[in-house]
Amino acid sequence: MKNDKLIYQRDEHRVHLIVYHLVWTPKRRKAVLVNEIAAECRLLIEQKAQEKGWQIVEFAIQPDHIHLVIRVWPTDSAAGVIKACKGVTSNVLRQKFPQLKKLPSLWTGAYFASTAEHIAAETIQRYIAAQKGV
Repeated sequence: MKNDKLIYQRDEHRVHLIVYHLVWTPKRRKAVLVNEIAAECRLLIEQKAQEKGWQIVEFAIQPDHIHLVIRVWPTDSAAGVIKACKGVTSNVLRQKFPQLKKLPSLWTGAYFASTAEHIAAETIQRYIAAQKGV
């Protein structure tokens, strides 16, 4: 999605622009996010975002990590977004792809989270776009 969507949002009692840059990795940083697994993972995260009313600004799945720039509501914490994404993907992917059960868990407990202001979001988007070409 383009930055023209990154404008302040208004609702009954708030004006807000909450954008997180999130990165997380599979357990032991295994390069398991490829082909059908990556496609299914993307679909699950996009569905979760839609269900929660979040807007994906930028999204890249590399074999050993995920970058997600996402606009959320003021009531959504970075930890809550990570928990929702990791939870749904771990459950479904491990059921659908038995080879992932070789890992003690799909995701590490660790993650990177940062708020992304409008200008920072542009920089992050360029970084992720550059990684897609790797």
